[in-house]
Amino acid sequence: MKCVLGFDGGGTKTECVVLNEAGAIVARGKGPASNPTRIGFPAAFAAVRETIRTATNSTRISLEVAALCAGLAGTGRPENRDQMLHFLKEQFSEAIVDVRPDFELPLYAMPPGAAMVLIVGTGSAAVGRGSAGAIKREGGFGPANSDEGSAFDIGLAAVAASRTTEPSSASDELARQILRHLGCTNWTEVDSKAAASADAVYPRVFPVVAAAADTGNALAQSLLNSAAAKLVGIAHRLAESLKLSQQKFPLGKTGGTVGRSRFFDQAIDRELRQNLPHAIISSLSIEPAEVAAWIALQLLKNSERAVP
Repeated sequence: MKCVLGFDGGGTKTECVVLNEAGAIVARGKGPASNPTRIGFPAAFAAVRETIRTATNSTRISLEVAALCAGLAGTGRPENRDQMLHFLKEQFSEAIVDVRPDFELPLYAMPPGAAMVLIVGTGSAAVGRGSAGAIKREGGFGPANSDEGSAFDIGLAAVAASRTTEPSSASDELARQILRHLGCTNWTEVDSKAAASADAVYPRVFPVVAAAADTGNALAQSLLNSAAAKLVGIAHRLAESLKLSQQKFPLGKTGGTVGRSRFFDQAIDRELRQNLPHAIISSLSIEPAEVAAWIALQLLKNSERAVP
């Protein structure tokens, strides 16, 4: 059966959606992180292969891949995109192959015209489209100089605060929960794990902070309020750049942290309403991998129409 593939890959996981020519989902697959900037190209290639295998093995239908769109974190750099494009073309030599940064996918799920998406996952970014069609982004360059308010940033801040904040019931409880969740008995063990792979430590702390904030932990709530302010700072800078701040426009939220904590969701919405009062806020209901698959299907249809 002729089909198309859509990928969404980041610093935590990779997802694949398979569509038939009618646009129906026939298979799905999940795999590990595939951001080459964070884990290197050999590991990123292996993650994509595993995700493809998981998706294709989930159905008994024989699949003929005619097109694919891969929205992968870390491919905003042209040299990274070129390497991933070459790899995927080797895997699917007869298919149309499109590679783009993962943060571009959600914007395609927004209504036509001016729009913005705030992406909050392992990393963070805002991507938007101005009234004249110009597309810009803010953030999304990795934890060294970006990713404010992301799961990585929150986890890093939580570890630092839990070990340095003046002892209190809130800090002591959060510290115990973090250490237990990471399988560590002390902060030295956490430091060792983080030195080996920071991505294997700090993003994993986010669910602990989220759950603690929802149950009233004051330190966790302070950390999430700070993260929300950082995220909205990203969105505000992008709105100013696109000249959207004084007009109504839809703003979608997406990413692995969205919908995980009532407190965090409310903190982000509150900051957005204060700083971008004209934004019409919503959470995106369609998964980025599905968006990628729809892009691949459109590329296939366009190519078929172009054939005389």
